[in-house]
Amino acid sequence: MLRKQPRAAPAAMDFARISGAAALCFALLIVAGNVILVPAGLPRTGAGIGEVDGFFRAHGGLVGLGSALTPAAWVLATLFGAGAVRALWRSERNRGEAWALLGFAGLVLQNAVFTGVVAIRLALASTAADGIGADTSLWALHDALFTLNGTFLAIALLGLSVGGLRGGLIRPWHGTWGLVAAALLFGSAVLAPLVIDHAGPLGLLGLAGWLMWVVWLVVYGVALIRRAPQSPTGR
Repeated sequence: MLRKQPRAAPAAMDFARISGAAALCFALLIVAGNVILVPAGLPRTGAGIGEVDGFFRAHGGLVGLGSALTPAAWVLATLFGAGAVRALWRSERNRGEAWALLGFAGLVLQNAVFTGVVAIRLALASTAADGIGADTSLWALHDALFTLNGTFLAIALLGLSVGGLRGGLIRPWHGTWGLVAAALLFGSAVLAPLVIDHAGPLGLLGLAGWLMWVVWLVVYGVALIRRAPQSPTGR
């Protein structure tokens, strides 16, 4: 009598590739959110309350559309960070380091801070629809959170760039790119009072850092996708 052979378990998709794809989708969503709002005239940091009120009265629907993308973006950012930690964990544990965990903490914190930014935008759009003018203090809080969020992006860039370099996951130019972006974003956060109160060239620090962050994110996602799956070894 023939004995049935056990079926082989289906191969699981490598988590590094999943997290790499999450990084690419995250970058796409945050760019899409800006493509929706910026051409419509989203007020820059330090804008006057008249400009803010006019924008939210005229474009409340666009604000809602842009905000609808953010929950998925936060999920994808967390998935990307978890995959980067997973990819670097073994080598970091052997060296007694935790750079990837530092970067993951930065991603989680930036999710939390940007929740406040999006919540304020939705609140302003909602009150504008009811005929209530934009609140000066509320918009000032928006600008403060938006600028200070550069701190947590800088932490993410620092941790994952150093961890990726030391773990051999990313190339030297990519790591250097991430550290420069981190310096720009951190500088913008340190100068937050000046950035908020004086619309001018200081705001370009954060913008340049953010654009470099998006490029860094895409390249990091590709590096995770291209990373060869590691087969578990038994003793």
